[in-house]
Amino acid sequence: MASSSVNLEEIPSESLMNELLRRMKCAPKPEKRLILIGPPGSGKGTQSPIIKDEHCLCHLATGDMLRAAVSAKTPLGIKAKEAMDKGELVSDDLVVGIIDEAMKKPSCKKGFILDGFPRTVAQAQKLDEMLERQGVKIDKVLDFAIDDAVLEERISGRWIHPASGRSYHTKFAPPRVPGVDDVTGEPLIQRKDDSAAVLKSRLESFHRQTQPVISYYSKKGIVATLHAEKPLTDVTDEVRKVLS
Repeated sequence: MASSSVNLEEIPSESLMNELLRRMKCAPKPEKRLILIGPPGSGKGTQSPIIKDEHCLCHLATGDMLRAAVSAKTPLGIKAKEAMDKGELVSDDLVVGIIDEAMKKPSCKKGFILDGFPRTVAQAQKLDEMLERQGVKIDKVLDFAIDDAVLEERISGRWIHPASGRSYHTKFAPPRVPGVDDVTGEPLIQRKDDSAAVLKSRLESFHRQTQPVISYYSKKGIVATLHAEKPLTDVTDEVRKVLS
């Protein structure tokens, strides 16, 4: 069987140099396996790329990984598609298997950030069992704690201009004329997910599901509670202290 090889002459020098610098920067970094837990609008999506870059971790979002596995027609992806086609939920074992596969990528050599999983104690236990078989464990769970009233103000004030994607906030970044895009003068819309009623339902579901997961990891002494209502830079500083 012919071995696949890469002709380095075909790769732009800048790309090679960037990869070399990345490897040099990442070599001394300790391994870290993290879970991010937080309701919609808590700032997880903002902090995650910063953590990923500073600690040379890969970001594992279960929804994206499932879609990638289905698209690549991996054995687990085929099983997941069968379940989806029947309208069934993808089993915890399958999701943990897909995480197991993803962890073997070179970009995950220094560890990973798990976002959106585990959502239940049963999933947390299955994840722990899989990691234990590899001789590793979750090092830290970052709990983005924020009052529901603060979230409601953050999210229900969001308005967007559909054509451009420009976003506004009635309190924090209002348009010059209420309900109207600054550039085109076209009307702004509010996404259904951003309405107070939808947010209330999502938050109730989040608390019901994830509080037991936070309790499960708290017993292991690895939960760090962040004050996610603070300004972005303050939360970033808090994360750095926790992970240093």
